[in-house]
Amino acid sequence: MIDQLLLFIISLLANAFSAFAGGGAGLLQLPALIFLGLPFSVALATHKIATVALGFGATLRHFREHNLHKFYILTMLLAGVPGVVIGARIILFIPDRSAEIALGLMTIGLGVYSVLKPRLGQACSPRNLNKRGALIGGFVLFSIGILNGSLTSGTGLFVTIWLIHWFGLDYKKAVAHTLVLVGLFWNGSGALTLGLYGTIKWEWLPVLLLGSVLGGGYLGAHWSIVMGSAWIKRVYELIIIAVGVFLILG
Repeated sequence: MIDQLLLFIISLLANAFSAFAGGGAGLLQLPALIFLGLPFSVALATHKIATVALGFGATLRHFREHNLHKFYILTMLLAGVPGVVIGARIILFIPDRSAEIALGLMTIGLGVYSVLKPRLGQACSPRNLNKRGALIGGFVLFSIGILNGSLTSGTGLFVTIWLIHWFGLDYKKAVAHTLVLVGLFWNGSGALTLGLYGTIKWEWLPVLLLGSVLGGGYLGAHWSIVMGSAWIKRVYELIIIAVGVFLILG
């Protein structure tokens, strides 16, 4: 019961902040699963399935607010999901620490980039919506999808910053697309692939799913809608740098 209560609290907090900033739930949730005794591969598969609930809850909230655009949905699905499936297979052959340190350095770099760009993501000015823009944007999303399928935490934050940088979204709209497409479809594809080739701690999933739905699907998504892009940007920067440090330190 103590383990279950601890998992619920961690899942609630991790997914609330992740839904608000557009990623980073694994910063708290994945280490907690490992600390409580799960091997890395089992913890990763279990974590991926739990985060699908985050995307499901956020989808209901953001669809009501009309925050989603068909062009971005199709681009993220067609480009990202194949990358996630490939990444989920690749992780079986890559040393964990090498991959985590590399991702940590890139993640901190993104956080510093956002800090140095005060106006980044503060206004929505859609661009690169033509065929060339979709191909380049899709290729990067495919690459991020591979990271999402194979690594632990923070790849949703990569998607958020790419939607802002390349497609001109503000933080509010970028986070909405990240939550729904990465949380529901990308993580769902990764969870399915990892589940087919690995092991899942099924008895821990109900409490993790509850924390994910309440924390990410309601609290975090609500905060990201109510609060402006300036607040989201600050929390994003805090979480992404923290994720990067965590990945490097292990």
